[in-house]
Amino acid sequence: MKKEIHPQYYPEAKVFVGGEVVATVGSTKPELHLEVWSGTHPFYTGEQRMIDTEGQVERFTKRIAAKASDALDKKTKDAKRRAKRQIAEIVDDTAPEPETTEAADAE
Repeated sequence: MKKEIHPQYYPEAKVFVGGEVVATVGSTKPELHLEVWSGTHPFYTGEQRMIDTEGQVERFTKRIAAKASDALDKKTKDAKRRAKRQIAEIVDDTAPEPETTEAADAE
């Protein structure tokens, strides 16, 4: 190995999660501060919880809610249009037929 080109290696680097030392590993940094590791990650613990990174989960739920609201509005509008058409058909069916004159019958 060439001298003075490699970073310093710490064989006993401590891994901190939530202020607690959870492991000791080899690293180029003397301490590692992590938010998530295998002891707290839902994949390894079997828990079903969401880790919200910079509001991504919140933005996702807002987007889904907006799509559902738009779909409901569209269904409501379609239902109103159908109802208006049905009313118009009923009104047209119940409208009295125009009376014909005898002269028009003779032709």
